[in-house]
Amino acid sequence: MTFEFDGEKYKKSSTHQKEWGNKIIAEFKLKGSESILDLGSGDGALTCQLAELVPRGYVLGIDASQGMIDTAKKLERQNLKFQKMDINRIQFQEEFDLVFSNATLHWIKDHEVLLAKVFDSLKQNGIVRFNFAADGNCAAFFKVVREVMRLEEYRNYFLNFEWPWYMPAIGEYQELINQLPFKEARVWGENADRYFPDRDTMAAWIDQPSLVPFLKYIDEEKKKLFRDAVVDRMVKATLQKDGSCFETFRRVNLFARK
Repeated sequence: MTFEFDGEKYKKSSTHQKEWGNKIIAEFKLKGSESILDLGSGDGALTCQLAELVPRGYVLGIDASQGMIDTAKKLERQNLKFQKMDINRIQFQEEFDLVFSNATLHWIKDHEVLLAKVFDSLKQNGIVRFNFAADGNCAAFFKVVREVMRLEEYRNYFLNFEWPWYMPAIGEYQELINQLPFKEARVWGENADRYFPDRDTMAAWIDQPSLVPFLKYIDEEKKKLFRDAVVDRMVKATLQKDGSCFETFRRVNLFARK
């Protein structure tokens, strides 16, 4: 299952996602001629930074959302391209020196298949570097949105709802990666809990991307009511004395070498 996002709104509300991505990009020691695949390139900002590191190489960013791709394509240049593609359907063979993904892969449900395809896409000695949501992520949001989903006026919309995310425990993910013949593979957790400076900043994050999978199921005339109910309850549940709002962000990190 894929979802449509507003790339321009995401660009404005994804500060913490970009902070995590910048931290990972700072790790890389590249020669400048590498080929790189960015899984879930979003608005393209991080993908663009990767392209700057490989002036003699190339970077391909893929995303299943046309809205994200439309925003990202404004950044294209000779060594940087974006393509609308479902990550579940990648079929590359020994094409990339680096497969990178930041704050995306919790949207992919079957990581056994994903990791096998990523392995196939890498050249010999190529590396994988992922960061995505782990078990314990967004504890307040998940509690609140489930409460609102159960309200009488909304519950019938979600009778066939499929939870959209996979957020594994660290040990679980290490077992998955160990099934593949990587020369080296390390999985570790990270606590990235965050204080949003105010209600509006948290609401923007809730709008893009967190609420997108839920609003897809609701009639148009009730979307705003559902959204406002979630935002109001989130603010009440997470508001701090200084006016900021708190949420848990727990991450899975993966480094692997083929």
